[in-house]
Amino acid sequence: MMFSILLDQTKCFIRDERGVTAIEYAIIGVAISALVLALFAGGGDLETALTNAISLISGNINSAN
Repeated sequence: MMFSILLDQTKCFIRDERGVTAIEYAIIGVAISALVLALFAGGGDLETALTNAISLISGNINSAN
């Protein structure tokens, strides 16, 4: 009797899909964060290009005022 209750509860737990979407979004978020960290932590070409572009844009904005 106790075993069948435990077995039924386990089956219900395995079939329950609530929260699966949240876990999937969390995994995607971690992957994107790791990618961004890898791109910007190395001081590579992308970081240099973005820094130069932001400096150019802010310089143009300041000279326009």
